Amino acid sequence: MSTAVIEKKRYTYEDYLKTPDDVRYELIEGELLMTPSPVTRHQRISRKIEFILEKFVTENNLGEVFYAPMDVYLDDENVVEPDILFISKERLNIIGEKNIQGAPDVVIEIISESSAYRDMVQKKKLYAKYGVKEYWIVIPEEGSIEIYALADNKYNLRRAYNKDETLESLFLKGLNIQLGCIF
Repeated sequence: MSTAVIEKKRYTYEDYLKTPDDVRYELIEGELLMTPSPVTRHQRISRKIEFILEKFVTENNLGEVFYAPMDVYLDDENVVEPDILFISKERLNIIGEKNIQGAPDVVIEIISESSAYRDMVQKKKLYAKYGVKEYWIVIPEEGSIEIYALADNKYNLRRAYNKDETLESLFLKGLNIQLGCIF
């Protein structure tokens, strides 16, 4: 008796480009994944971090900040939409007309019920593989932010901050955020 093997279709960037404009998707390891719209709490936190980060980056002429939806093309089978990302002025050449073409320097993901596994496992692994230097995981329910630093193609937890503390970025020297104003 033979067993049928069902092979999952592997999608590419070309397939990704054919997805409907009114639905958000990400492409991770050739798997096309729908991304639901974020909830209001997520958006409030995102807006507050974006504002502080944009102000700091602009005042210090460090590069550019982008926020979702913004495609980050890592390779033909990996296209993600981080919540917030930073690209240093030395690497502005990766900013394309339609997307970011390569790994940003800093990526910030805000965890939601539907994105926890994707952000904490799948995307964390991808970001390390492609060289994102600093990765923040924002956990709204806990009022905390974990900062991971890249070393030897893997992330080490630099520090977990709670809402009563002041976050310090390793990559963006001088960036300090009082987390009480975020949560």
